Amino acid sequence: MKRTRRGLESRWRRTRSVSDRTRAKASLRAYSVAMRAARKTFSTARIASATNRPRELFQVVRELLHPPEEEGPSDHLTTRCGEFAHHFADKVARIRSDLDADISAEPGDVTEAPVCQILLDSFQLVQPDDVDKVLGAVRATTCILDPCPSWLIKLAGGGLADWFSGIINASLQQGHVPSCLKRAIVRPILKKATLDSLLLNNYRPISNLPFLGKVLERVVASQLQEFLVETDYLDSSQSGFRPGHGTEMALVALVDDLRRELDRGSASLLVLLDISAAFDTIDHGILLGRLSGMGLGGIALQWLRSFLEGRSQMVKLGDTCSDPWPLTCGVPQGSILSPMLFNIYMKPLGEVIRGFGVRCHLYADDTQLYYSFPPNSKEAAQTLNRCLAAVSNWMRANKLKLNPDKTEALLVSRGTNRGIGWQPVLDGVALPLKAQVRTLGVLLDSSLALDAQASAVAGRAFAHLKLVRQLRPYLEKSDLATVVHALVTSRLDYCNALYVGLPLKMARKLQLVQRSAARFLTGAGYREHTMPLLKQLHWLPINCRAQFKVQVLTYKALRLGPYLSP
Repeated sequence: MKRTRRGLESRWRRTRSVSDRTRAKASLRAYSVAMRAARKTFSTARIASATNRPRELFQVVRELLHPPEEEGPSDHLTTRCGEFAHHFADKVARIRSDLDADISAEPGDVTEAPVCQILLDSFQLVQPDDVDKVLGAVRATTCILDPCPSWLIKLAGGGLADWFSGIINASLQQGHVPSCLKRAIVRPILKKATLDSLLLNNYRPISNLPFLGKVLERVVASQLQEFLVETDYLDSSQSGFRPGHGTEMALVALVDDLRRELDRGSASLLVLLDISAAFDTIDHGILLGRLSGMGLGGIALQWLRSFLEGRSQMVKLGDTCSDPWPLTCGVPQGSILSPMLFNIYMKPLGEVIRGFGVRCHLYADDTQLYYSFPPNSKEAAQTLNRCLAAVSNWMRANKLKLNPDKTEALLVSRGTNRGIGWQPVLDGVALPLKAQVRTLGVLLDSSLALDAQASAVAGRAFAHLKLVRQLRPYLEKSDLATVVHALVTSRLDYCNALYVGLPLKMARKLQLVQRSAARFLTGAGYREHTMPLLKQLHWLPINCRAQFKVQVLTYKALRLGPYLSP
């Protein structure tokens, strides 16, 4: 069709006849219609394949809205790869060197006493049916180290299950992870889209691991998770990467505690700790000591030691890779087991904090400390500062580096008690009290009114709705609804349990976003009443959605036990 269009256009340019011009224009229109139909079919298929996987769906929409640019010259990528590799390696080396040279840490805080008996000395072997289920659960993220695309392996499914189960069982029986599965390809990812892309410090390393290694990790992670649940090992304040837990539950518990203290007339100081390269500086010896202390031994502990040691990684940009470098500490970001191992590593911190009467919540490397006290208390400063000093000492002893410059503090109090006359101190740095802080994606202010949060959510949701409008010519209505749910209404629903009791002025901002999204999906005019549209779409209004979320969380709190219960 493209060749025909060009031929008719060339003929018209030669003859300049009216009939040739008419045929050329008709061919151009037909070609444009066919291109739009082809793009719609292609986009529909991609969105349908990623409907139940939000991360892939966001990637598809991003590519539809902003097609990827061509890579720059290869010599530039080669230089850039080397720069990233040296930066990531040197950053961890500097942090570990500073921590190793610090003599103020107390070694007694490092490891736990071994338990009296080994509770898990080997991992259970798997059957082909088990492997087939794991293959269906693991995302098809192909690594350049894989011999074939991961989607092809998943498509083969049961045909490879026997082969996979043989390799996995051999690894579990021998307590050994093959070295080819411990090499990682690192992709530098900007920490925030608004940061300067030329500064190396604005990137974090995300590891892309071989597909077979991920399948093996998934098998071990499921058994290790069962062991953690049976032994109730993890701290109750840890909510990251645990079944039945999440950011919303952590934030609801935090805000509920702070609001209860406000009702009692107390003030509260919320401190958000920042840890530099937390996953990358974990000490393997300390982690293995924790694993031994929780009851792991024998082949199971040997397998985890093999998983941690002898790893290497290299940076990849485009088709260019840097030279590999060995990893002597840390766990790879992007690994399935890494978040679970990090939780085990951080478990004693909650006990350290609560020893001073300070409460906390831990979500991966995001640590929230909050201490409530009477506004005129004279001992509050001393108590909190002693707690922060103990936390700092524990971090140094466990080879983790606190960053006081990025640690934030918020005073939560009534309007008549806005000042307390002192600031918390961390590693000799006085932490300024901010008007608002962002934790786990939510903006909190000193009165917990959530005005800034509602305004920020409405602004981002409107911006994404404006972008989604550009996709109308290329997507079916059902696919548009999927994209709107993923990019717009999901933002309205995130942590919306906190919006109960939100002032009408702020709630109206969020309601306007929902109304605009409803009009967009139904094709209604901007003057049309939206309540019938919401009923047509089966959408609850903003205030009802918040109340419904509270009821769901209440039900979960009654079922999950003490985590959310007061």
